[in-house]
Amino acid sequence: MTRLGLRGVVVLLGLALIGCSAKDTDNNAVPTPPATEQKLPDPSTAPLDAAKASTLQAVLQKVVSQYAATPDSESAARGITASVVSDKWSWSGAAGKDAAGTALTPQTGMGVASITKTFVASEVLLLAQAKKIDLDAPLSTYVKHKLTANNATVRQHLSMRSGVPNYLPDDYARMDKAIAAAPGRHWTSEQALAYDTAEPGQPDSPYDYSNPSYVLLGMLIEKVTGQPMATVLRRDLATPADLERAAFQDRERPQPPLAEDRNPVCGKAFDGFLPCRSIASLSAANAGVVADAPTVARWGYQLYGGRVVPAEAVRQMTAGDGEYGLGTMLFSEQFGIGTAVGHRGEMPDYKSLLVVIPDHHVSVAVLIADGTKNVDTITADLITKIQPLLTT
Repeated sequence: MTRLGLRGVVVLLGLALIGCSAKDTDNNAVPTPPATEQKLPDPSTAPLDAAKASTLQAVLQKVVSQYAATPDSESAARGITASVVSDKWSWSGAAGKDAAGTALTPQTGMGVASITKTFVASEVLLLAQAKKIDLDAPLSTYVKHKLTANNATVRQHLSMRSGVPNYLPDDYARMDKAIAAAPGRHWTSEQALAYDTAEPGQPDSPYDYSNPSYVLLGMLIEKVTGQPMATVLRRDLATPADLERAAFQDRERPQPPLAEDRNPVCGKAFDGFLPCRSIASLSAANAGVVADAPTVARWGYQLYGGRVVPAEAVRQMTAGDGEYGLGTMLFSEQFGIGTAVGHRGEMPDYKSLLVVIPDHHVSVAVLIADGTKNVDTITADLITKIQPLLTT
C-alpha cells in the first residue's frame, strides 16, 4: 500500500467506518440502555501477575514476529503497543519499532485519529446536560456555515446522520497540495471546511461517515464556551479522567516518546506534531488527539464507565440499533465476550482501536505503528487471551 497524505487520513477514516456500518442507527428512537448504567469501580493500578502478563505480551510479540516473516500480512505489524484497564488489574505492553526503526514502549504516543470523536461527543453531551445547547436543535442555531444550512440537528451531526457528506477526493488533493507547501502552518476549522465542495443532503439521512460534521461540532464547543476546544476538553474531560499523556493538537504539543510518522505530504522535518502541524490543526476535532495506549485504555474505562460524564450521557452515546451511536462505534458482540463500544482510528502510519466491555469492567486499547494492518483482528486475538484473566 502506498504512503498517503491528508487524502489518505480522511479517506481511510471514512471508508473504514462506513465499511463497519451495515445498518442505519436510529438515534431518534427510544435509546437502548448501555451495557451498564452504574458507575464502574475505580480502575485498578495493580499490575497483572507476571506469568499472566506474559500471555498478553506474547500476542504482541507474535504480531511483530509474523511481520518479519510475512510483512504483507494484515495481522502482522512492525510495531504495536497495547494496554488493558480493569477494576482488578492493569497491563501495558509493546513490541517492535516505528517507521524510523525506533523501539516502541508502552508510553510511545501515536496519532489515535477518530478516537478523537469520543472526546468531542462527550463534551457536546456535557454542554447539553448543562443546558447550554439543545441536542435536538439545528446546529445552525449555534454555528452559521454553509454546511449547517440544511438545519440538521446537533444530534444528527453526532450520529453521522446530518446529510453532510465527507470531503471529496478532489478536496483532499487540494488540501494535500496546500499542506505540502506549508506543513508547519496552523489551520483554522473554517479554513479546513473551505476545501469541502460536497453539497449537503437532507438531515436525518442514513448513516454516512462525516469528518466535516465533527469539525463543525468542534466549532460548536468553541462558540458556546468562548474558549479553545483543547482548553475545554482538557478541563472537562482529560483532567478529571487523569489523562496526562493525551494531547489535543495543535493547541497542545504531544509529549515524547512519539512514534515517527512518515507522511510524505508533511515532508521530512518533524515540527513537534503528528504527523505535522497542518494536518494536526485542520483535523483537530475529528482526528487530532495523540496519546499512548495506557492513556487510551484509561479514557475508555473512565468514559464508558460513567466516571467522566453522567450515566445518561453514556446511555445516549451508546444507544441505537445500528453500528454508530453518538461519537461511539457500537461493536455489539464482535469481540465475543459481551456488548462492546469504543472507536477505531486510522492514519497512514498508525491504526488504533479502543474497545470497552462495560459488563466485564474492562477497557482495551491497541495502537499499531502501521496504517495498513487489520487492528480488529489483532485486538480480537488479544481479547481472547484477556477473557480468562477477568475472573482472577
